[in-house]
Order: sequence, then C-alpha cells, then structure tokens
Amino acid sequence: KMNKLSKKDAYRLMLREYPDVMTIEQMCEALGVSKKTGYKMLQTKTIASVKVGRAYRIPKIYILNYLQVVNEAE
Repeated sequence: KMNKLSKKDAYRLMLREYPDVMTIEQMCEALGVSKKTGYKMLQTKTIASVKVGRAYRIPKIYILNYLQVVNEAE
C-alpha cells in the first residue's frame, strides 16, 4: 500500500534538488515559467524574494508558500 503524499510533501520533493535559496533562473526552471514571467512574479510580490544588490534571491520556503496558496485557490 502506498502512502498518499500531502501536497506540501509533494512540493518539497519537487524542489529537493534545488538549493534553499534559489536564483531567478532556478525558480523559473522549477516552476516551468519564462524569466520574464518569473521577474513579473517577483516584482508584483506574487512570490516573496530578497534582493541582494541587483540580484533576486528566493528562499525555497517562499516558493513552497506560493505553490500552497495557488493550489488552495483552485
């Protein structure tokens, strides 16, 4: 009998190969969106991020939170 994964655990598994703090490129790859869409998500604060100089850094927990919210809205 297989255990059913919670959505939260499924998202964790999906992102397990990525570092705890991701670059815009890594975030876009993980979510399957273009860089243009990724930047728009960060600029509109759809996904929270931290800016280090001119570069965005996205803690993985912020992406997990976003996926959780989007999934609950469906």
